[in-house]
Amino acid sequence: MKNLVNCSGPMDRRSFLKIGGLSMGALSAGLNPALTQLIAAAEAGQGNKDFSVILMWANGGPSQLETFDLKPKAPAEYRGEFEPIETNVPGIEITELLPNLAKMADKFSIVRSLHHNRNEHSGGTNRFLSGYTPKAANPADAEYPEIATVVADQLQHQAKDIPLTVANTKFYGGGPAYLGAAASPFMFRGDPNSEKFNVSDLTVTQAALEDLNTRKRLLGRFDRFRRELDAKGTMSALDKFNERAIAMLTSPRTAEAFTLSKEPDELRDRYGRTSWGQGLLLARRLVESGVRFVQLQASYRLSKEAGRVSNWDDHSVNTHTFRAYRERMPTFDVAVPALIEDLYARGLNENVLFIFCGEFGRTPKIRHQDKKTKRPGRDHWSRSMSIFLSGGGLKMGQVVGATNSRAEEPISRVMNSNCLLATLYHKFGIDTEQAYLDNSGRPIPILTDGEPIAELL
Repeated sequence: MKNLVNCSGPMDRRSFLKIGGLSMGALSAGLNPALTQLIAAAEAGQGNKDFSVILMWANGGPSQLETFDLKPKAPAEYRGEFEPIETNVPGIEITELLPNLAKMADKFSIVRSLHHNRNEHSGGTNRFLSGYTPKAANPADAEYPEIATVVADQLQHQAKDIPLTVANTKFYGGGPAYLGAAASPFMFRGDPNSEKFNVSDLTVTQAALEDLNTRKRLLGRFDRFRRELDAKGTMSALDKFNERAIAMLTSPRTAEAFTLSKEPDELRDRYGRTSWGQGLLLARRLVESGVRFVQLQASYRLSKEAGRVSNWDDHSVNTHTFRAYRERMPTFDVAVPALIEDLYARGLNENVLFIFCGEFGRTPKIRHQDKKTKRPGRDHWSRSMSIFLSGGGLKMGQVVGATNSRAEEPISRVMNSNCLLATLYHKFGIDTEQAYLDNSGRPIPILTDGEPIAELL
């Protein structure tokens, strides 16, 4: 087992900017704090240079019974209000709320038999995305690094002028843990569907660039002296930060990738002029430009009649589950099919994998905890869930695994959720037996269990 020994910890961005001579004050004409996130997020690496992931994360936990594992013969208190419909692949049925998606089942696969052991949101998120069970019940930050941050750390030196991982928000219970902030995704803000959306100041003005180049030459001379005094490799790490800073500032690739206005209006309309639609189109632009992992949190603003939350945590006290799905899924059924069609049309389906899922599923039995409204809801349920996948060079047009008659637990091809992680690491070309040292100095393998899902490969 290979040990990947970390340094004492990544230098914080403020220290980097001061020591490296790239202080905000010196370059105030052209730099923005977002750039320092790019610098930390853009360490690239080795592995399969063609494989990328777009993860549409339904934070809160989507219901398998309302989406991809309906049980029309179950008792009324389990099956819900929606009927399954046939798809263009015989034997595959999905919810009636997704008629567009049903026409392209040959281009997606569903895994119905994953499970894990954590029923809290952040605990479940860390468990699902890291492969490890956190000690805390609801850790705000990951105790073990989530897959996107492992990818950022493992695939070092593949790209210097574009971030390796990008997200629109930090996942609750996600993060780099002991990998440090340098492995965190670059976070962009704002709604891609807004006319004002832009990720500003990813480049510098000409005057600032000239100043930067002068400083680079001066630093180069000073660094030779500093290296002679450095016994711990700190200067070498700093050199890498400086190198990436220069690369990003002098390359238009990142700013170009975020410029949605370069897409034709017809294509933007096809994705839908919604946050999900334009967000997925942006994700396609990012992976096409070299980003390897894009995480989009699938928040959705419901009507007051449907619920009071923007996530997928459909307890009775939060939402009327069935009204919420009636509002969400038509938007989903425009944006996701458009992305899939676009990936296939561009030949990106061989290398780009789209995933839709959340930290767990929902309870098979419908609950009515809200005493005032008595509306229907479902609770947290990590014992079964449905994972939707498209592309990535995987085998499409199939359902892997099955649950019992009430979607309570898997009964066929039962798999720990680590099997999905193992599949992704396999596609990235990352050896999961490699170990990192945690904050206490213990070697922690990337994964301790879980095999790639053979049916998908």
